[in-house]
Amino acid sequence: MTDRRDFLKMAAITGCGIAFGEKINILTPRVNAAEKYDLVVARGTGKSPEDITKAAIDAMGGIRRFISRGDTVVVKPNIAWDRLPEHAANTNPEVVATIVKLCFEAGAKKVKVFDRSVNDPRRCYKQSGIADAASAQGAEVSFVDERRFKDVSIKGQVLTSWPLYRDMLEADKLINIPIAKHHGLAKLTMAMKNWMGVMGGQRGRIHQRIGESLADVNTVIKPALTVLDAIRILTANGPQGGNLNDVKRIDTVIAGIDQVAIDSYGATLFGMEGVDLSYVRAGASAGLGIKDLTKLRMKKLNV
Repeated sequence: MTDRRDFLKMAAITGCGIAFGEKINILTPRVNAAEKYDLVVARGTGKSPEDITKAAIDAMGGIRRFISRGDTVVVKPNIAWDRLPEHAANTNPEVVATIVKLCFEAGAKKVKVFDRSVNDPRRCYKQSGIADAASAQGAEVSFVDERRFKDVSIKGQVLTSWPLYRDMLEADKLINIPIAKHHGLAKLTMAMKNWMGVMGGQRGRIHQRIGESLADVNTVIKPALTVLDAIRILTANGPQGGNLNDVKRIDTVIAGIDQVAIDSYGATLFGMEGVDLSYVRAGASAGLGIKDLTKLRMKKLNV
């Protein structure tokens, strides 16, 4: 119990605080800011991709944590293959459309969507559903112009320079939206590997040391936000797929800033660990992120 002397002392402090317009923490409970997570995993069986995506981003602090009014934003999905959304070879179009919509709600001036497709880009953009979905939300959807690559210096383990797409380099903010899927060479392709879609030149050259090469590229590409689409995942015969028997629907979206961490978590969707992926190991060694999931502030939620 507070005695009379302590009471008078507290009253004096309080009086000074009022006089100078200061808040006294003893009397005014401290309100903690919303906790910031390294990784959010949102699942929503039977929910729409839009609802799941919004829930993941809201739990990360909301889109305004990442996008400011007046920003030109590049939203980078995987649009590499002439496949339908059901084949899980490209990013889910509803996830892409949701992020475009959120960017504009945050005040973005322009949102650009593109990818350097492997198959005929006209068919990839159409069959994937991404062109129509993103355009409907106001995005500027374009095919990659091979004349718009610029050599960029890379102080990497393997790469010293590589031509990268100007629209990506000139954007105010980048949002990476890969799909989680099997890959014959890299085992899996997710966040770090999705940036091959802004690389010019002969990209096949990096396959000899793909882990270190992807880590090198990611030293010069810094997305403000990464959203891993795992609404449907391709479990075999990637990256192109084509057989619906290889597709598993898990209605999940993973959001975060650390691409190494996202890829490390993404590996668990396939019964693997991050250390099983060469680019996760290389990225962690290069200081690009954390591969040990036990060291992350992670939130899992059901939508």
